[in-house]
Amino acid sequence: MPPRSFIAYFGAGPAALPTPVIESAAAALVNYNDSGLGLAEISHRSPTANKILADTKENLNKLLDIPEDEYEILFMQGGGSGGFSAVVSNLVSVWVERRRQAILNSGVTDEDEVVKELKKMVEEDLKMDYLVTGSWSLKAMQEAKRLVGEQFVNVALDAREGNEGKFGQIPAEESWKLTKTKREGGKAAPAFVYFCDNETVDGVEFQQFPEVLKKGEGERGGDDERLVVADMSSNFLTRKIDVRNFDIIFAGAQKNVGIAGITLVIIRKSLLPPQTATPPPALLRKLHIGGLPGPIVLDYATIAKNNSLYNTLPIFNLWIAGEVIASLVKTYGDKKVSGQEEVANHKAALIYDVLDKYEQVYRVVPEKSVRSRMNVCFRVYGGDAEKEKDFLQGAEKRLLQGLKGHRSVGGIRASNYNAVPLEDVEKLVIYLEDYANGRA
Repeated sequence: MPPRSFIAYFGAGPAALPTPVIESAAAALVNYNDSGLGLAEISHRSPTANKILADTKENLNKLLDIPEDEYEILFMQGGGSGGFSAVVSNLVSVWVERRRQAILNSGVTDEDEVVKELKKMVEEDLKMDYLVTGSWSLKAMQEAKRLVGEQFVNVALDAREGNEGKFGQIPAEESWKLTKTKREGGKAAPAFVYFCDNETVDGVEFQQFPEVLKKGEGERGGDDERLVVADMSSNFLTRKIDVRNFDIIFAGAQKNVGIAGITLVIIRKSLLPPQTATPPPALLRKLHIGGLPGPIVLDYATIAKNNSLYNTLPIFNLWIAGEVIASLVKTYGDKKVSGQEEVANHKAALIYDVLDKYEQVYRVVPEKSVRSRMNVCFRVYGGDAEKEKDFLQGAEKRLLQGLKGHRSVGGIRASNYNAVPLEDVEKLVIYLEDYANGRA
């Protein structure tokens, strides 16, 4: 068996972790801090667990410059797919509650009349906007339809249209069919607008926050403004972001942060009690909105109230995420996440440069303007099955692993997550050069 340092792993997730973290985790799993117990054995309500939780939050706040007075950090379970459901059940509930309060404030107090008004609003105004740019945002949109009904989902963008039914582009913002807010001449704001910042399957990444989703003056989160939700599962902690552009960011840990079992959520506090109450479950059932109320373990208000410890949080998984985040804080200092962004961009440029150099051999799948820095998707000799098989076999001989594309699209995919060291990317670049020149 080759030693760990010989393997260059480019798998899309579960992904590589920093070797020092893995080594420390191996020891901590057996005996954490000479306590005689492993991290997977300690109580999630113990002082040790609470310190791990607090330290992880503190370092994440530092790394991303999260305004602590405006945002709460939650650690949940269910992965990105659980996040699809949580966003729908929580934010549709917020939409309903804000309208219920508006009705009450208008002087209507009779419960039956309130329910009647709400039913009318739901039927006429409730929409959830989805920007469908790849396989994961497509799944999120489909989950919204499954939970609450197709009539409430507005596909504001389907990137397959005009692209031969395939993903690989993000059309110009002026072509997006977003639900109009009151400020734009519409009747009401949508419950939210949702996008996946980086699509792992299709190699598509938003190069910056969409201009059309930026807010003007006024408090974010009001009824006349869009709530913006981003799935950052595969590019979380890889570049500087303005957290205030978002109302909810969620990310499964198993790409850039840790191991499967932890989902990080950054949520605007105005969406949580006491600023926004949770509507009574009995009311939601009267409105006949499928999927509401949602499972309590996916309820943001419940998780926030209990400091992410409503149910048994996997502390070992949290500790690994905390160690990864702490190492980024220590490594980049005042640069914060921008330091990691420089490294990520450099590694991605090395790979794309050699792919573009040999266009007769390699074809990058997505358009150049939306290429992902995290998941480099390409075909070999136009997608020739035998040649791609040969390419992968040659890579394996050089201990370059995890390069096979997603089963739904095929091809080759090199995932360039934070824990993939520069020297491994350089090994891949050498192989790409050698293969293109018949030296593989």
